[in-house]
Amino acid sequence: MKPSVDILGVVAATDTTALTAEYATLTDGCGLVDRSERGKLALTGAGAVEFLNGQVTNELVGLSSGEGCYAAFLTHKGKMLGDLRILSVGENADELLLDSERSALQALFDMIRRFKVGYDVELHKRTLESSLLSLIGPDTDVIAARAFTLEATALPVQEHSHLLTHLDQTRVRLIRTDLGIDALFEGAALARVREALEAASAVSVSEAAAEIVRVEHGRPRYGIDLDDSTIPQEAALNERAVSFTKGCYVGQETVARLFYKGKPNRHLRGLRLSEPTMPGTALAFGEKLVGSLGSSVLSPRLGPIGLALVRREAEPGATVSVGETGASAVVVELPFT
Repeated sequence: MKPSVDILGVVAATDTTALTAEYATLTDGCGLVDRSERGKLALTGAGAVEFLNGQVTNELVGLSSGEGCYAAFLTHKGKMLGDLRILSVGENADELLLDSERSALQALFDMIRRFKVGYDVELHKRTLESSLLSLIGPDTDVIAARAFTLEATALPVQEHSHLLTHLDQTRVRLIRTDLGIDALFEGAALARVREALEAASAVSVSEAAAEIVRVEHGRPRYGIDLDDSTIPQEAALNERAVSFTKGCYVGQETVARLFYKGKPNRHLRGLRLSEPTMPGTALAFGEKLVGSLGSSVLSPRLGPIGLALVRREAEPGATVSVGETGASAVVVELPFT
């Protein structure tokens, strides 16, 4: 038993042999992770797209049923209140499915309730009514096709695109992710869908193992790596989550001004740590504090690594001190290699 750092930053005694085996499943096969706790909402009505397009950073107008995108929603000063995945599921662009980190769900719910007045749009809670299972790994497509009796070529290809299929009488929406496929379906069918995926050779793994893969790929999580002090460009989200050609949205002025005329003071970076370290630990470059550690994991391939928003003077290749224990870290570009 050796110490490791879990996704909430709690140092615990973990069976690293088991975690290494799960990591191998995620990188060489297909792991199955239950993410049903994520926040889930639906917007319906003829004004759903028009309304949400004025609240989030990415372009929604023109999304067809079966398409989706990733976006952030901001304060008027351009700071992130959360991020979310948006799926177009209505035949007439009249229904959107939203899912977010659970920590951002209340802010998302409050924003919609506050600003939807005057629009033809209805808000529906879906967190408890829906389950979400993530398939991660190179064998994902083979296993998803087998479990849902599909041709692998029929599966969605572009990230956030999705396909509605069935398992017996259960409607299952398969959503392409950067690491595999998510399956979204009614909560009561969780055991049945999990059973079908495991019968198709998916292997259930822990969220802690999946977090290692996420950090290696350099994808930040709101509530861990990002918070309400973060501007999207600082977190390298402009390409993924921001449109600079759409109409106005909340916080647009700050985001556009920084993109066209400024330089962010902070950048999302990877850290190769000298030892496992708690998230939240201060990072210093010389005598100057330059940030604090976000995600922190123990990778079987790379050793202890983490993500952090660090000030721009701590460029890739720089060594920063970590806390007051003599630990250090080398700042690197993302993703980790």
